[in-house]
Amino acid sequence: MTIEELKKHKRILIVGYGVEGKATEAFLKKHCPDLLIGIADKKDGEDYLSKQKDYDLAIKSPGIHPRFLNIPYTTGTNIFMSNYRGKTIGITGTKGKSTTTTLIYNMMKKAGKDAYLGGNIGEPMIDLLDKLNDHSWSVLELSSFQLQDIEKSPNIAVFLMITPEHLDYHSDEREYLEAKRNILRFQTKDDFAIVNRDYPASNESDVMTEGKVYYISRERETDNSCYAFGDSIWLRKGEKAEEIIKLKDVLLLGKHNRENVCAAVMAASLAGVKKEDIVAVLTSFTGLEHRLEYVGEQYGIRFYNDSLATVPTAAIEAVEAFDGQVETLIAGGYDRGNDYAQMGEYLVKSSVRNLILFPPTGERIWEAVVEAGGEKMFTHHDVNSMAEAVLLASEETTAGKICLLSPAAASFGIFKDYKDRGNAFKQEVRKLGLA
Repeated sequence: MTIEELKKHKRILIVGYGVEGKATEAFLKKHCPDLLIGIADKKDGEDYLSKQKDYDLAIKSPGIHPRFLNIPYTTGTNIFMSNYRGKTIGITGTKGKSTTTTLIYNMMKKAGKDAYLGGNIGEPMIDLLDKLNDHSWSVLELSSFQLQDIEKSPNIAVFLMITPEHLDYHSDEREYLEAKRNILRFQTKDDFAIVNRDYPASNESDVMTEGKVYYISRERETDNSCYAFGDSIWLRKGEKAEEIIKLKDVLLLGKHNRENVCAAVMAASLAGVKKEDIVAVLTSFTGLEHRLEYVGEQYGIRFYNDSLATVPTAAIEAVEAFDGQVETLIAGGYDRGNDYAQMGEYLVKSSVRNLILFPPTGERIWEAVVEAGGEKMFTHHDVNSMAEAVLLASEETTAGKICLLSPAAASFGIFKDYKDRGNAFKQEVRKLGLA
């Protein structure tokens, strides 16, 4: 919805008054000063949505499902996509979004581009609008919540790995996947799509776009792609494949990060970033906070914080990243209906032998381990605080081995969010050194 279209309304209700809601309010006051603006937030009480009857348009925050609205609505994402200047790179997927988005942004900045970071990380998209010019690049991490309602897709759309998540919000896996696919759905023939070939749901999504399709893979060589092959990352456009960097020189841990690296290389290359600037970032970027983050060593035990791992697949990849060194896994948390059978089967075959589990999904993880025949293979503890979890980890983990927080579940309940959970873990690990 353009600014001029917003001005045609008289009474607009902002639904959800978090960071994005507050940014939307400031934007409207600046650009549409004659509007009457109302606020509806959960903190106002259970009937907060009853205010809708007094307004002719709602602007909803990403976490509010459209089924709760009974008046016309738009979103901050749609307002941005209707009013931005320059070009956009949008990144979505179940896991890897933040890492890939940050890599692309860093590559763009290294190349001297007028680049901005927004969406799920960086600034609210609507805050970027007044900063952009015709030469700007907006690099946007986009969730299924933000994509569910969009009417225009990014100029370069990056579609990473997809596994079921947010099933407490989306009615089923199909709705989740279709929301993600909107990042491709509205592209034109002048746009570019970058699709992960290694996951069926992602690979099959290439039919959704009219844009020029490029692929990424950590498993196979393919045309018009960036891929990991042998001991290097390669970029192929047309007939010629160019070696970008040796895998040993990439600082990010884990084989799963090869997908993110390939996606970033492909996107940056399509945006005109030179190889030397791409390599400079890959040889210096060590990762995001709360994603395979090294916390420190206590009593000879190395502690890693992977609080961003909120689905089973991410936790499995985290354990794999350390090549048999993880002896203790702290996991569990809020139940979003994920299937833990594969994780149970994996843990039985892994190096992990101590499981420290938070409710309620901790119980489901343990049931999956038992079902896989691992009941007698593990030391198993149920905990309700991070202090208890870390203390047990210090007692159970062998010196020289790794204790990994990789929850395979969301954080809500005991913790405010994944950052709160990760920070609590780091705080308790540091306390061990003071004991």
